[in-house]
Amino acid sequence: MSRQIEGIFFDDIGSFPLPKGVRLESLSRDQYLNLVRDVLAQKSRAGVEVPTYPQFRDMIRMFMDPIENPDYAEDPYLIKKDHAKIMELEAVPAGRDVRVCVTGPVELYISVFGATHYPDILNNLAKSVARFFSASLEAEKMSVASLDEPSLGLNSNIIFSEDEILDALQIAAGPCRGMDCEVHLHSPLYAEVCAHVPGISIVGIESAAHPDYLQLIDRKVLEETDSYLRAGIARTDILSLSALLNEQLGVNLWQDMPRLEREILERESPQVMRKRLERAHAQFGDRLRATGPDCGLGSWPSQDLACKLLANCAAAVRSFREGGA
Repeated sequence: MSRQIEGIFFDDIGSFPLPKGVRLESLSRDQYLNLVRDVLAQKSRAGVEVPTYPQFRDMIRMFMDPIENPDYAEDPYLIKKDHAKIMELEAVPAGRDVRVCVTGPVELYISVFGATHYPDILNNLAKSVARFFSASLEAEKMSVASLDEPSLGLNSNIIFSEDEILDALQIAAGPCRGMDCEVHLHSPLYAEVCAHVPGISIVGIESAAHPDYLQLIDRKVLEETDSYLRAGIARTDILSLSALLNEQLGVNLWQDMPRLEREILERESPQVMRKRLERAHAQFGDRLRATGPDCGLGSWPSQDLACKLLANCAAAVRSFREGGA
């Protein structure tokens, strides 16, 4: 199994801007893997300690397409083990560990079935997710796992009971026991529920854009379940950020990209990020396990600006550590 990371580590969520003018459908497989390889290197140069393979592909289709392929199916929505592989990991150099994100079973289910109740299908999707994690472990390139479940606590189409959701998450995260395994949420409402799932060891909260979310997490629950927190320290909701700045400044920053970059990086500076990290650490202490940007950066206007935000995160983490907090 991949190595265990010591202390608080800095990772990112995954999605990333494409180079200007590049369209995925125009790339060959080799060209795509070269692009993935290049962005992993960019993330590392920016200071990300556990980079996620860049998630250029749609988070649903990149898993549902092979799961729904009848040639790859063992049962309905249960992918054969031999086909549960993430193409992007082929671009990860041998000996290099990354954060592997797999879209969770609930998110996959509602994308296809919406407000319906087929527990057997949910469980098959959970088994498929587990097989993607198992294959990633066998490739010896995964040091951190992540279940992406952004709809939990937000989407009214989820009509499964809490126990059914817990069972599905437990199946999905089963291969990740004994290692750092995150669940990436957009709402804190299921944070403590997820903390009770064996296999999930880190609950990810978007606390940069929503600092009040941290008040909804009970440190005692994390201690009782031997689970940890991932606190976001960099806002990634660039459309909301720019709208706020446009209103404050009385301009349209999207018509002046150099100024947009300056204003965003000043608002999301290393100093601001360090203060967020300090607040999270003051509240959770050794229950704080990971940090980084709130969410992915796929909506950002350029790779250069996305890397600069990641570099600000890295500077904040270094400053926090040097401060002895």
